[in-house]
Amino acid sequence: MIVKGRVWKFGDNISTDLIFPHNALRLSPNEQIKLVFSDNRPGWHELVSDGDIIVAGKNFGTGSARPGSIILKRLGVGGLIADSINGTFFRNCVGYGFPALQCGSIGEAFEEGDIAEFDLRTGKISNLTKGKEFKGAPIPESMVETIEAGGIEGVLIRKGLLEDY
Repeated sequence: MIVKGRVWKFGDNISTDLIFPHNALRLSPNEQIKLVFSDNRPGWHELVSDGDIIVAGKNFGTGSARPGSIILKRLGVGGLIADSINGTFFRNCVGYGFPALQCGSIGEAFEEGDIAEFDLRTGKISNLTKGKEFKGAPIPESMVETIEAGGIEGVLIRKGLLEDY
């Protein structure tokens, strides 16, 4: 599974509270996406294009088990590459079908606006703007298949265990 898009840069320790603020929890999905990163990058949701990629530093998705990956996916973000991703946040990425890959010091390898490409199966990450390649941690095939299915719900639908609505 290969993801390609324009880069948005974020630093270390980006919490789920920044991604999915508490005031968005009881709103409709269409209203929730308007508040993504509203505390640290107001109006960011209006700048994002479908397929854009977040490149971040260490411990992306720290904090609560709030499903920040689903709100990023709903906004149209194509995926995430980070130095490291909080374990609970990474499991939510897989569960909701949001591509995410870890690679130490990757946050330093991109500038905002660069074009990134990454392959979940091989761990290969490319900065197409600068012509540089990096090796991240590939994820197991079963997780790639879950992401390709759109998350756990998609897997259950494919197996006939849940009705597609």
